[in-house]
Amino acid sequence: MADDGESTSMPATKRHTVTTADKCRFLSDPDNYPHPPAEVRVEETHMSFVFLAGPRVFKLKKPVRYPFLDFSTLKAREHFVKEEIRLNRRLAPDVYLGTMPLSLTPDGRLFLGFGDEVVDWLVTMRRLPEERMLDRLILKGALTPDMVEGLADTLCRFFESAPAEHPDPTAYTERYAREHAVTCSILLDPALGFDGEKVGPALTRFKHGFEEVRPLIEARVRDGRIIEGHGDLRPEHVCLNRPAAIIDCLEFKRDLRLLDPFEEIAFLGLECARLGADWVFPILYKRCTQCLGKPPPPAATVFYWRYRALLRARLTLAHLLEPEPRIPEKWAPLTWRYIALAERNAAQIIPSDG
Repeated sequence: MADDGESTSMPATKRHTVTTADKCRFLSDPDNYPHPPAEVRVEETHMSFVFLAGPRVFKLKKPVRYPFLDFSTLKAREHFVKEEIRLNRRLAPDVYLGTMPLSLTPDGRLFLGFGDEVVDWLVTMRRLPEERMLDRLILKGALTPDMVEGLADTLCRFFESAPAEHPDPTAYTERYAREHAVTCSILLDPALGFDGEKVGPALTRFKHGFEEVRPLIEARVRDGRIIEGHGDLRPEHVCLNRPAAIIDCLEFKRDLRLLDPFEEIAFLGLECARLGADWVFPILYKRCTQCLGKPPPPAATVFYWRYRALLRARLTLAHLLEPEPRIPEKWAPLTWRYIALAERNAAQIIPSDG
């Protein structure tokens, strides 16, 4: 779906064809930066290439199109680069520095900055200390309850400052039903070689549980408990500096950012549990209950946890649908890990005095 030859300022007759591979080669070379770093480390995600260049980070969106997003045109990528910066400055105001055009000289050479022909747009960021990222702290055994309480306070301030959103309650919960249908179609797809017969009962139990909890979630919507949140609150997006910085929100679809704050923290707690830190979610839950008041009924919080676990299982396994999946041996075991987390009982999720 690439549209890599687009330009924002040149007539079609003067355009040069520049591929994503050309852009990545250029951005991987330290000599091509205004203040050349000693090295550039490149990380690839599902939707972007990230270039760690000394104290700065440059993110290039892939020219991809999926049912849930479209980055296939230069105009779309420019828009979502700006949206990413705007939205992430809510929780990381000092990290997101701005946009950077990737341009061509008249003779067709790439450079960073405005030129005769802009061929793409980059998010520019201040590089965060990797040793302070939440996932690294968990894996090193260095995370403490005080750190988690500080993070909870940061999140509470964000949740409290966000205005209430008022989506239609039925349409809001119907989204869960639609997403679960897609989850079933992927986890039960025999072409992926996954054990659909083994996972089937978990999917059926979830569907029945959803019908029971749906009125509780719709009541939360009517009660004004929905906000425009982060949408992708995972440990690898949390830096426990002082103050904490939370990056990489879900910028491409606003509907997916409209949620209950307790769904946000259930997702973060789930991901921390996957890394071995089961004790994080109870702290987040208790502190957010104290700050925000009126948590959802326990059954709704358990639903949020299980829904996110199965959604992550689906997204994990869906990597195998890519023409050239990255690290193909990784995805099936990780999918089973998420399914195991989805199958936890309520007592393993909600704090005993929650």
